[in-house]
Amino acid sequence: MATTDEEIERRVEENDAPRTAERKAAAKRVRQLARQRAEAAEKLADVERELGDVLAESSDVIGVEELAKFTDVPAADLNQWLNGRRTTRPKRKRTTANSSAAKDHANHTPPTATTAATGQPSKQAELASSRTVEGTAVRIPEPVT
Repeated sequence: MATTDEEIERRVEENDAPRTAERKAAAKRVRQLARQRAEAAEKLADVERELGDVLAESSDVIGVEELAKFTDVPAADLNQWLNGRRTTRPKRKRTTANSSAAKDHANHTPPTATTAATGQPSKQAELASSRTVEGTAVRIPEPVT
């Protein structure tokens, strides 16, 4: 007795339904937890930023060592928050592709490294000379061996 294509499809779907349901549930749970993690990380970053700001603002009246002694918070943590603050710096102006500096840089071919055994250009050197960002050649340093 031959089964129809529709019957085969129904059987396959019926067989796969439990696994599909588990996969959907797993994907939803991972998405939910990832969102929670991102929110928590953002809150933690805000608290650490505020800690750094308070430490910087109060540095003229109380030092890290004293704060560590008074608060039972390790000085290493306090220093990390203080030193981890991002200072606001003016953004650097990017050169345009039409500027002479950008043209000079784009026309510059970085020196290529060769492998000791073959005298041929190394794969890293090949990659370094072929990468560009916005039309400007980017030099990727060769790893130190």
